[in-house]
Amino acid sequence: MTSIRRYLTRTMALVIAGATLLVVTAAYLITAHETEEILDAQLSLQSRVVAGLMEGDTSTETYRRIAERLTQPGHFARFYQDGQPLSDVDSANAELYHHEERKLSVGFWHQDGSPLLMGAVWSDAGPFPAPEEEGYAWVDYGGEKWRVFSMFDESSRTWIRSGVKASFMQELERKVTLGNFVPMLLALPILLLAMGWIVRRGLRPIGSLSRQVASRGERELAFLDVEVPRELTGLRKAINEFIARLRETLERERRFTADAAHELRTPLAGLKIHLDNARSGERDSLEKAYQGVERLQRVVEQLLTLARLDRRENRQAQTLDLYPLVLEMVAELWPWAESRDQQVTVKGVQALPIRADAAEAGILVRNLLDNALRYTPASGRVEIELSEVDDSAVLRVRDTGPGISDDLLDTVTERFRRGTDQRTTGSGLGLSIVAELVERQGARLTLDNRQPHGLEVCLAWPRADD
Repeated sequence: MTSIRRYLTRTMALVIAGATLLVVTAAYLITAHETEEILDAQLSLQSRVVAGLMEGDTSTETYRRIAERLTQPGHFARFYQDGQPLSDVDSANAELYHHEERKLSVGFWHQDGSPLLMGAVWSDAGPFPAPEEEGYAWVDYGGEKWRVFSMFDESSRTWIRSGVKASFMQELERKVTLGNFVPMLLALPILLLAMGWIVRRGLRPIGSLSRQVASRGERELAFLDVEVPRELTGLRKAINEFIARLRETLERERRFTADAAHELRTPLAGLKIHLDNARSGERDSLEKAYQGVERLQRVVEQLLTLARLDRRENRQAQTLDLYPLVLEMVAELWPWAESRDQQVTVKGVQALPIRADAAEAGILVRNLLDNALRYTPASGRVEIELSEVDDSAVLRVRDTGPGISDDLLDTVTERFRRGTDQRTTGSGLGLSIVAELVERQGARLTLDNRQPHGLEVCLAWPRADD
């Protein structure tokens, strides 16, 4: 992906260029319209002024004098008599006060449309076309277009027409538009430089934030404290929250590694001692070594289960029936319970829907049963009850084991935390796995000692929607 600075600079430059082009185009169109309006008004005013000076008995001499005044160097005004131009118009005093005068002209016609007097330029290629109606019009003459205004003077019974070349109007439009465009064109580089400086200054906090993150080592997990604008506050907060989660995860991994190393070291040391004794001829040590291997195997299995749970992404919960899941776990652990002459009973409702991940729910139920059977002595009893209480689906597992000391009930779900009865081999991870899964599934876990002895574990899920 391209850089933000390059994107902003390029986009803003295109926007400025586009806005400039739009402004110039709009200025040209507006100027063209206003120029035509102004010149039309000027032509109308000029024609009315001329009409106000005309009289019904205007003499030939007066028309000849007007023609002399309208004559320009190289361009002769014409006075017509009986439709023919007179050649005795004096051009010795012909003057041109401004070169743009050659783009303007005026003419007079009799009522029948025959020419009476043509101003300079309108007589070079013959008489200018006679007007046919009053008002504004576009007329082609001498290879050019003219914008003209025509009116009929009743007092002198004469048509009066004044006009301006279209090229004059276009030139005026170009000059006005160019007058607007040139300052904008000169200001454009300044605008682009200022824009680049503004973009760089605006993106400076991002660079500062990036440098602070990049300069950190892998073990430096302090929160970011760099000052950022309001728009980057959310990003800084998100990074700091990620750092907090990372610190918590690393600390949990550190504790887990230390505890796991300690928990594995003990059975390994005992296993080595029993094997050394067996090599020395003590046959009973082989049985103890076998028990040590079993304990070590269970520790490894539970460590792997915890590792999978820690790294597993949250899955979409689904509605499942807890009753057949419990039966499946009981059947799986039945051979072990039977070998110890333990009784396992399941009672309560035979359909209990919950919202949970099927694999995680299986691990949860299996660990509860495994823990209950492990701490229940031979010939003991484990009872599983399924019920619906208010808006909750409830699973209770009761055993006849030694229970848990009251002062440990609140901490026994911590990893590698074991009850007071150390006669039973265990790693202290079973209830930790249960607590982890309970939290992931949004359920509630409670532990209570039974009388005269034993433990009751109660799990409550929110009722699943149908």
